[in-house]
Order: sequence, then C-alpha cells, then structure tokens
Amino acid sequence: MGKADPNKVRRMTPKKKCCKSKPRCARCPFVVFKVQKAHDNGTRGKDLQKVLKKARAA
Repeated sequence: MGKADPNKVRRMTPKKKCCKSKPRCARCPFVVFKVQKAHDNGTRGKDLQKVLKKARAA
C-alpha cells in the first residue's frame, strides 16, 4: 500500500473484522478508530502520521 495518508484513513469505511496481521492494514477498524479519535482531539500533520504509524504497529 505504501505510505498511507492519515486524512484518507480516517474517512475510510473499516472492514467488518480485524485480521490482526502485523502491520495492521489501513482499513482495520482499530486503526481507523484510533486515527479518527486523534483527529477529533485536534491532532494534525506529522503528529497524526505518528498516530497512524503507532496504530498500525500495535
């Protein structure tokens, strides 16, 4: 997939179930929820990219 844009990830519709593979895919419900939550709390730019990277690594 390459580099995922956090703004696109937060607008994606999540998959029905997480497969828990490492790294998690960008459409994973866990990843989408974490990025949306961080954006709603005011995280922007490189900090949002860090949230995405950390969520995919979890």
